[in-house]
Amino acid sequence: MGRWICCLCSRVADPLMLLLVLALGCNPSTAATASPSVPHVKPSYSFGRTFLGLDKCNACIGTSICKKFFKEEIRFDTWLSSHLKLPPSSLLSYSGNYTDDAKSWRLVDITRLTSKYQHDRADKHICTSLLKTKTCSLERALRRTQRFQKWLRAKRLTPDLVQGLSSPMLRCPSQRLLDRIVRRYAEVPDAGSIYMDHLTDRDKLRLLYTLAVNSHPILLQIFPDVEGWPFPRYLGSCGRLVVSASTRPLRDFFGAAAEVAADLALQLLTVLRSMGTNDLNYFFYFTQVDAGTFGVFSNGHLFIRDASTLGIIDKEEGSQLIDGQQEYKDIFSCLTVDCQSPFVSCDSIREKHSLVMVCQELLPKLLTGKFLPPVQEKVDAFLQRCARGLSDDRGVNEAIAELAEILKPLRSCDSRFAYRYPDCRYSDKY
Repeated sequence: MGRWICCLCSRVADPLMLLLVLALGCNPSTAATASPSVPHVKPSYSFGRTFLGLDKCNACIGTSICKKFFKEEIRFDTWLSSHLKLPPSSLLSYSGNYTDDAKSWRLVDITRLTSKYQHDRADKHICTSLLKTKTCSLERALRRTQRFQKWLRAKRLTPDLVQGLSSPMLRCPSQRLLDRIVRRYAEVPDAGSIYMDHLTDRDKLRLLYTLAVNSHPILLQIFPDVEGWPFPRYLGSCGRLVVSASTRPLRDFFGAAAEVAADLALQLLTVLRSMGTNDLNYFFYFTQVDAGTFGVFSNGHLFIRDASTLGIIDKEEGSQLIDGQQEYKDIFSCLTVDCQSPFVSCDSIREKHSLVMVCQELLPKLLTGKFLPPVQEKVDAFLQRCARGLSDDRGVNEAIAELAEILKPLRSCDSRFAYRYPDCRYSDKY
C-alpha cells in the first residue's frame, strides 16, 4: 500500500490530489516504513539507579518513596527545568521540594545515611571480605552471612540479632524497643505486630542494613513527630536516599539576634529534658553533638535534625544485652565504623551526659556575647560550670531550670516565632 501511494506521489499531476497525498504523510523515502503516530510525552528527569542507590538494593534502605521521584513529585532545588542534570552524587544531603497535589510544594531534606565514598568503601569491603572479589552482588554476599541467616529464621527481633551493630540506638537494647522497631517499620505495610511474619526476606535485609549503617531513619519512624517526639517527619526512602521534612541546621543561627538565640536555647533545653523524662520511659542520650545535630523549621521550632548519634536506654526494662555480648562483631558491625572502635558501656551513661556535651559544643556558640553584662555574666558562669561536668550535687533538671530562668525573660513574642505565636500573648507558659 505504501509503495502504491509513493508511486502515486511521483506521478500525480493534480495539485489538489498532491496536497491530499502529502497530508497523508507520503514521503518516497520513508513511506514504506511509516509507523503510527506516537502521542507527545512530557520530557521527564533522568534518574540513574546508581544515583538513588537502587542498583544496590536490597542492601539499601527502602523503596517506599521511589514513585514520587519518578513522577517528579519530589524535585531537587537545582531542577528548574527538565533538561538540567542531577546534582552531584558525592553530596551527603540535598534540598528538595515535595508535593501531593502538584500545586502546593513544601521543602524537604534528601539525605544519604553516609557519604557515597563511605558507601562505596563499605560495598567493596563486603565483596572482598565475604566473597574475596572486588565486585559482587551485595545482596547475595550478605544473605550468606551467619547473622542474616539467623534473621531469616527468627520470628521476633531479639537482642542477640542486633548484638555488635555499631548504632548507638542498639548498644543497650531492650525487647520492648526492638518490638517497637518491628511494629513501626514504615518501609513495609503496617501489620501492627511485634512478630516479623509480615516482613519478607528482602524487608529483613533492608531493615538489618539500615540498622547497621545508620539508625537515623528508624528513629524517625518509631518516634514520629505527630506523637510529639522532637524529630522531623519521615516521608520515605528510595534506594539509599532518605526524604524527611526540611530543617535549617542550628549552625545557621549562631549569629542570630539575642531574642532568637534565647528562644532556641530554651527549646534546646526542653528537648534535652524530654530525652530524659517522657511518657514511654526511654532515656535518650547523645554520643556526640555538632552544629548539624539540631535543626530549626521555618516556623522557628527546634528539632533533632540528625538522630544517628542517639543512644537509647530503656528505664522500664533495662538492657537485655550484657556488655560482654556487645563485643561480638561481624561484617555488619563494620559498614561505617572502624571494627576496632570500643563500645560504650551501658552502665557508664549518666543523665547529665547530653547536657554537658551541649554546654561544651553548642550553647557557647549560640549564647556568647549576645546579652547585656549582668545577664551575660550569669549565662557564661553557668556554661563554664556545665562544660566542666556539673560537679555539684544538683540533678540535670535543676541545672536546666537554672539556665531556663535566666533566658526566659529574654525572648520575645512576635511573628518570627510562628510555632508559639500568637499563643504566647495569651499564655503564661511563654
